[in-house]
Amino acid sequence: MNAVPDATPDPVPEPPASPASAIRAYWNAAAAAFDEEPDHGLLRERTRVGWARLLSSWLPRAPADVLDVGCGTGSLSLLLAEAGHRVTGVDLAPRMVERAEAKCAAAGRAARFLVGDAADPPTGRERYDVVLSRHLLWTLPDPGASLRAWVARLRPGGRLVLVEGRWRQAGQDGAPYVAGAGALPWDGGVTAADLAAAVRPLAARLHVEPLGGDPELWGGPVADERYALIAHV
Repeated sequence: MNAVPDATPDPVPEPPASPASAIRAYWNAAAAAFDEEPDHGLLRERTRVGWARLLSSWLPRAPADVLDVGCGTGSLSLLLAEAGHRVTGVDLAPRMVERAEAKCAAAGRAARFLVGDAADPPTGRERYDVVLSRHLLWTLPDPGASLRAWVARLRPGGRLVLVEGRWRQAGQDGAPYVAGAGALPWDGGVTAADLAAAVRPLAARLHVEPLGGDPELWGGPVADERYALIAHV
């Protein structure tokens, strides 16, 4: 009887990357050059001073407990720590968190950074006086759920500070930053009117401050909608 050769199993296909892993990979890869953007790295003194001034006007008097969700390389976290606040930063990308930790350490400022999903921060039962987010909501698959999660982490009377914008109008072409990003609810940003409508049921009061008219904040003039929404809960 002839021996039957061993059958070679078909290769098992690799499972597709989850949306979270694709997003993490994107921002990990972006970390090295992230601070080259004027409003990311705040390397220009006028830009840095402009953001410090705004944060001072939006936040309660220091020291306050501030949760910086989607903290990136920690530029705003550092400004908050320099102003005397107790800062916790959260970002999905470990390389962003590494740079945030190094940035604050180099400046001799204390801040805590966590690797985790900014949409639902891994902060347990901790509560904060302020939750701050800048240019994050457009990347999230369920921004409404994230807003509720952030409000749930505020103490009574706390503040939600959202720096956002609408930098691509509906119908404009543009490559998505990860596969499938075009299906995100707020891909390309969110208008102040739409964000206010989403936050209003969660807040006792809110107001919107336009930011597009100050080129020092962005490293030059901008033509799209940029603003801050400050909500008191």
